[in-house]
Amino acid sequence: MIVGVVGGGQLARMLALAGYPLGLKFAFLDPSPDACAGHLGGHITAEYHDHAALHRLADLSHVVTFEFENVPAETMTVLAERVPAYPPAAALAVAQDRLREKSLFRELGIPTPEYRAVESVEALTAAVDSLGLPAILKTRTLGYDGKGQVVLRDRAKLAAAWSRMGGVPCLLEKMVSFERELSIIAARGRNGDTAFYPLVENVHRNGILHISRCRAGHPLQTQAEDYAERLLQSCDYVGVLTLELFQVGERMLANEIAPRVHNSGHWTIEGAVTSQFENHLRAVMGYPLGDTAANGQAAMVNLIGEIPEISELLAVPGAHVHVYGKEPRPGRKVGHVTLCMADDTRLEAALGQVLALIDRR
Repeated sequence: MIVGVVGGGQLARMLALAGYPLGLKFAFLDPSPDACAGHLGGHITAEYHDHAALHRLADLSHVVTFEFENVPAETMTVLAERVPAYPPAAALAVAQDRLREKSLFRELGIPTPEYRAVESVEALTAAVDSLGLPAILKTRTLGYDGKGQVVLRDRAKLAAAWSRMGGVPCLLEKMVSFERELSIIAARGRNGDTAFYPLVENVHRNGILHISRCRAGHPLQTQAEDYAERLLQSCDYVGVLTLELFQVGERMLANEIAPRVHNSGHWTIEGAVTSQFENHLRAVMGYPLGDTAANGQAAMVNLIGEIPEISELLAVPGAHVHVYGKEPRPGRKVGHVTLCMADDTRLEAALGQVLALIDRR
């Protein structure tokens, strides 16, 4: 059985590494000739809108999926005409437009920060009058890892901020005073069965995920599962989906969804009975979903820009190092370290050692 993957980055790479023990093979479509997943299967080097290349991928594959949400929704629509394709293109289209995404949250009764659609500098001024400052101006499309957004604190700088965003349709979102950022990773199979991983607490640095900590037993787990379940059912979803959340007291506000395996779930490779990558493949293949329980205490640290000395990372108790095979450059995710320990005290000590190695550079 061959799984076609649109995109050939580190998420595609980790999907393949999870799939080979299941007897699956892979084909990737990615415009970059040095895509880091390319050597793990067949690699079609072509743009995502190249219909001939899409037909070739479909003809090679028993099922197709994608690894990141900036794949054009039309790409998945074209593929779905020839081969089973999951997650559905409709879910991808929602995740690519922040206004559609927020509107879906509201339709499903999932609370969000206050927001306004903005399509001109005049509309931005009116939105600031309504929501107040500070607020975050976000492009409706093509935003990830802190890109496509700017924090507004000064009314005198609204015109400059609008110009900086390129005058494209945006969303103004009221700044939320939250206690922590959380995410829940959910999976839904072809038969409608669902599974949920423990809530994850996330810390960002420079707009990029820095640390994720599994928080098994979190008091808001049931609420998070309820929100994720509504999204999965409404989209007739198949695969892994991540819902990012802000915790505000005893409630949560939805930030955004990622219709794919997610950076905040990398801890599951060693830290859960079944990784998010294996469960995504199980879902799209129509296999039963695996156990999502955590194995003790787990955390993940992203390696951004460059990789510390591997031998020093491996000397940290409980550390598992993943290197993506990407050329180092500032702001680029080039690997991650998963930490798995029996108790929280030892996990904190190991986490401190890894962070010291990263910050020493």
